[in-house]
Amino acid sequence: MDFSQFSTWMSDYTWVRWAVAATLLMVTVLAHRYLIRGLQRVTKHLAGKTKTTLDDTLLQAAEKPLSWLILLLGIWASVMVLNPPSDVLPLVAIAERLGRMLSIVLVGWFLWRLIDGFSVYAMSRAQKTDSTLDDQLVPFVSKTLKLFLVVTGILVIAQNLGYSISGLVASLGIGGIAVAMAAKDTIANLFGSVMLLVDRPFAVGDWIKTSQFEGVVEEIGFRSTRIRTFARTLVNVPNSILANMVIDNIDARSKRRIKMRIGVTYDTSTEKMQQAIAGIEKILAEHPGVDQEFSLVKFDNFEDSSLSIFLYYFSKSKEWAVYLQVRQEVNMQIMQLLESLGLEFAFPSRTLYIEHQDKPCL
Repeated sequence: MDFSQFSTWMSDYTWVRWAVAATLLMVTVLAHRYLIRGLQRVTKHLAGKTKTTLDDTLLQAAEKPLSWLILLLGIWASVMVLNPPSDVLPLVAIAERLGRMLSIVLVGWFLWRLIDGFSVYAMSRAQKTDSTLDDQLVPFVSKTLKLFLVVTGILVIAQNLGYSISGLVASLGIGGIAVAMAAKDTIANLFGSVMLLVDRPFAVGDWIKTSQFEGVVEEIGFRSTRIRTFARTLVNVPNSILANMVIDNIDARSKRRIKMRIGVTYDTSTEKMQQAIAGIEKILAEHPGVDQEFSLVKFDNFEDSSLSIFLYYFSKSKEWAVYLQVRQEVNMQIMQLLESLGLEFAFPSRTLYIEHQDKPCL
């Protein structure tokens, strides 16, 4: 910049434009602070009269970007009013370029907030359905749209800065093989996540078990699935590996199995054993927490130190705490039954017989 020309421009420049520019800035600041609040109240009042919440989502997404857009337009208008000569101060050219880039950022910010709003709306609708696929699909689609938005925004800004997008795309085509080789694991994990969402071997919140780990699924992401173990550690498993694993979904069952043996002592009579079996069958049949579809109580084996009674039944609830409560109550009633019959629980023991022979005296 030629400082002599700058001083000449400053002395010859009309103060009217300075006053107009300052007025525009003042009006812009006031509009940024007060006009937006008034528009918010009006739009929320109108949106509250509709049954759908989509208009509320749209207004909430546009609220902050719109306020900054008004401030940006006011600054740009003030610069246009000043309009200094480009050879003295290229302020207009700088303002135009910055204005374009900031406008792109504000549009991207609005779309980002809009995606978040629609994700919340879609998740609330998905939770009302019986299927769990939509609950997992909504975060996946949301992350995909955000990634596409970021890439598109970077390309548009680069185009406005003067870079050739076609040349960039051509260079990606030339280096496509290298990129594909470098990103093969990422692509495999992405397809693995799609397979997990389509096949639905588990959902977020399910307790799963594999040959390598066991825990509760916290998140299904692009690359990996997060699983919280019962030791409270966090395991990140690549989706390409998880999709090929044998997965036991513990929470997919409708009830929990209880399998156990009771050993009574060998001095138990046949009549007492029959009474014990009949009593245990009655306990299982009358307990409200025991599933009545199938159960077994059988005297099945002569063990080394006990007569073995085999129990096989299911609790109605698959919740661990409820299952343990049912099991405890059944065990307590069985103890009371055996005590009333005068039977004793057997424990591992051995009887040693010593034969004594008197030797003749010499």
